[in-house]
Amino acid sequence: MKGILFTLALLCLGLYAYSFYFLVTVLAISFLIFFHELGHFLAARSLGVKVNTFSIGFGEKIYTKNVGGTDYCLSAIPLGGYVQLKGQDDTDPKAKNYDSDSYNVLSPLKRIYILFAGPFFNFILAFFIYILLGFIGIEKRAPIVGYIVEGSAAASAGIAINDKILAINGVKITEWDEISKNVKLEPSTILIDRNGSSLTINLTPKIGETINIFNEKIQQPLIGIRSNGEVIKIYHTGLESLKFAFGETIEASKLIYKSIEKLIIGDISPKEVGGILQIADVTSKAAKISLSVLLTIVALISVNLGVLNLFPIPALDGGHILFNIYELIFRCEVNERVLVVLTYCGWAFLLCLMAFATFNDVMRLSGAGQ
Repeated sequence: MKGILFTLALLCLGLYAYSFYFLVTVLAISFLIFFHELGHFLAARSLGVKVNTFSIGFGEKIYTKNVGGTDYCLSAIPLGGYVQLKGQDDTDPKAKNYDSDSYNVLSPLKRIYILFAGPFFNFILAFFIYILLGFIGIEKRAPIVGYIVEGSAAASAGIAINDKILAINGVKITEWDEISKNVKLEPSTILIDRNGSSLTINLTPKIGETINIFNEKIQQPLIGIRSNGEVIKIYHTGLESLKFAFGETIEASKLIYKSIEKLIIGDISPKEVGGILQIADVTSKAAKISLSVLLTIVALISVNLGVLNLFPIPALDGGHILFNIYELIFRCEVNERVLVVLTYCGWAFLLCLMAFATFNDVMRLSGAGQ
């Protein structure tokens, strides 16, 4: 009953703050979790392993239906989910079962296959979302000049406000962010459109200071222009959509790994760590803007779930994969006492991390952390 009351209170607060867009957030998060667990479920069933429970959400079960020996559940708190396989129980690592349809009788490689399937499905889901985005169009800033920095390479070369950048050194430019990716510290040829006429301008970018995606000040080659803020839609259809989706999925994965790396080495403050409240805030706001922005955020969250679940932390998929790799190498299982201690330590770490992230979210959303 407490779980149901908590969920109702959460829904009321969310609806008050974001109106019906909060329901979109809940559905999006629930679907991402469902798809992750579906990966584990299908992989386990393909190897003949019995799935005892497939739950969306955790805590008190609101609805349960048994089909084929599996309890399909909708639980009170829709902020997680799990698949409980026969012979595997993270709440009791010592519990083992060696029936023919048990997880424990599988070889380490087959267990790794089941464990990896969840994160893999998150990557696959993101890939298909990016394909969909390619067809419905992604909102990007147009490559149109809105401001020219005094004394910059652009000012010296004669670039004017409202000039549209068409190409840099022969590389076609379709949206603003492609400009910085193609600017090098070398003589460059820039093709622009000015009032319907094409012009070629030669210039050499200068080293200057800018802010990257992590809010860090960095030095890089700059032309010395800023966007006029105009938004356009970029489409990727046909076979191009596959290339686009693959590239975006890889870039999203790199971004998340880079973010975690910078957090570990101290380049990003721990205060920037966000949790479920921040996800709900960002997703609800994205839903208000447009479908394409919402799908972009959902795809990024899906990749995030895939990446984080592969981290070698006991209680996560990555931790279980590490235990099975140990068994593959040393031809023996991890010592039971060590397994239990590491698993409970993993749970403790994750709970502390969730509490810390939630605290940051509350401080940030209340304005106290600014």
